[in-house]
Amino acid sequence: MSTRALVPPTQPEGLERPPHDAPMVVAISSRALFDLEESHRLFETEGVEAYARYQVTHEEEILARGVAFPLVEKLLNLNAGPDGRRHVEIILLSRNSADTGLRVFNSIRHYGLDITQAVFSGGHETAPYIQPFSADLFLSADAEAVRQTLENGHAAATIIPRAAGESRFPELRIAFDGDAVLFSDEAERIYREQGLPAFSEQETTHAREPLPGGPFKNFLATLHKVQADFPKDPAPIRTALVTARAAPAHERVIRTLRAWKIRIDEMFFLGGRDKAPFLEAFGADIFFDDQQKNCATAAPHVATGHVPPPTRGRPRKRS
Repeated sequence: MSTRALVPPTQPEGLERPPHDAPMVVAISSRALFDLEESHRLFETEGVEAYARYQVTHEEEILARGVAFPLVEKLLNLNAGPDGRRHVEIILLSRNSADTGLRVFNSIRHYGLDITQAVFSGGHETAPYIQPFSADLFLSADAEAVRQTLENGHAAATIIPRAAGESRFPELRIAFDGDAVLFSDEAERIYREQGLPAFSEQETTHAREPLPGGPFKNFLATLHKVQADFPKDPAPIRTALVTARAAPAHERVIRTLRAWKIRIDEMFFLGGRDKAPFLEAFGADIFFDDQQKNCATAAPHVATGHVPPPTRGRPRKRS
């Protein structure tokens, strides 16, 4: 399917949307949006032709909601605001062919999702298309595509498979880890290589120096701009920082966000406690963390995206 035919008429081809009016762009894979785990196992065991035959044979069967479905639904609901603006654009990126991807679009139509732009790459990588779409975030079940996207300087996370949950709150709720996600991993490297005393000394000494940005800094800034388009009470978006940091390492985090002029609604300085109960209490629609152990404990409770570290010898582009 050609994306040219899917560009909505509100943005004529060849015209750039003014920066202040640009929507937040979230690219998502079909396996993150819908439950395709059964057919993906078929792809892994019997190959692409068997997978294609299965999808064509079942193309009239509606796919079940995937782990990121509630998140996407809430993101699209932001476009129903009284100002009439399009605050969010969801782009589908799929390694399917357009022919086998028909089932995905049938399911999008069934659920009433306002998703009109897509790439079906016919088995090739989808990461190269993040840049042309100017995507602020990429969510995928493909860890390698996520890693490529991060190394190209775009926020991305590998969705941890789980059944789609039910949202307890009407507003969109997004939670972030701090170091190596919102902030660079320089402080985390000191902790890992030199231990807690050296980390605490570093953060106390440099408490008034803003931390360098991490892979999700720009996405958080864009999300903050969307928040600013709505009244604070009631706010349709609520954010949280959930970090293993504790006092005295909290001060640098607070001063960093102040320097960035970015509001985060709730902050949890947990001192190494398990994050999962707090994420469940917060009601996160998605949580981003770089530590696989934190993702593993959080995933049974909330939708979780793993933000992998850069491949050795291939540093990420700076935010």
